[in-house]
Amino acid sequence: MIFGIRFFRMPFFIKCTLPATIRPKRGAYLDFLKLVLTSLGSLLALFILTKLTGNKQMTELNMFDYIISISIGSIAAEMATELEAFWQPLVAMILYALVSLLFSRLTQKSIRVRRWVFGKSIVLLQNGKLYRENLNKAHLDLSEFLMQCRTNGYFDLSKLKAVIFEPSGKLSFLPYDADRPATPSDLAIVPQAEELMVNVIMDGKLLSRNLSAIGKDENWLQNQLKVQGAPPIDQIFLAIAGQSGALNVYSKLEVAPKNDLFE
Repeated sequence: MIFGIRFFRMPFFIKCTLPATIRPKRGAYLDFLKLVLTSLGSLLALFILTKLTGNKQMTELNMFDYIISISIGSIAAEMATELEAFWQPLVAMILYALVSLLFSRLTQKSIRVRRWVFGKSIVLLQNGKLYRENLNKAHLDLSEFLMQCRTNGYFDLSKLKAVIFEPSGKLSFLPYDADRPATPSDLAIVPQAEELMVNVIMDGKLLSRNLSAIGKDENWLQNQLKVQGAPPIDQIFLAIAGQSGALNVYSKLEVAPKNDLFE
């Protein structure tokens, strides 16, 4: 014993114990281990259930999905600290996820259920008429409605043919034909067709499958890199290519720009 601290050998490791008055009990270590395991388990369960119910951004969540997400997250936090019966919050999380999946299937099959659960689109403005009753249904006051119009680039309501409140909480805007942006067909222009560009090199690694998907091989890529005077593949940060033969190469730059343009 040295300064009130005893050292004795334990299987596989050496354990230091404090005097009996402040010595932690073995149960404390087990509780800590349970806390770590239940926390990791709740995180894993939350991840799996989120993948099963579908990935959506917060702005794309309807009211029902938002309620389910908050509930599952709250139960997951409870599960992380539930040491005795952690399976109870886990069962509740699974039930919430199953209910979400069930309503998702029902709303795909039935328009009535979809409108009842998620709501329906509401016309707020049409042909110069602003509907106050529909603004109340959407729980929007006039100031908030005008702010939403301004943030979407419409400062003059007379340029809008229709404004629709969507179930997601967003506003959709339909300007008059004379006030909408010009399209290539309006200008009698035939733009060049766009193509899907794929990653063929990422962080110095060749993505052979992506290269084959656009009908190219490594010989073609090496020739194109040579024509462009690009560095070797292991020194390329990113390279994207298309079926037409277009290739864009970005070399690895270890030095950051000296000036921050967005200061």
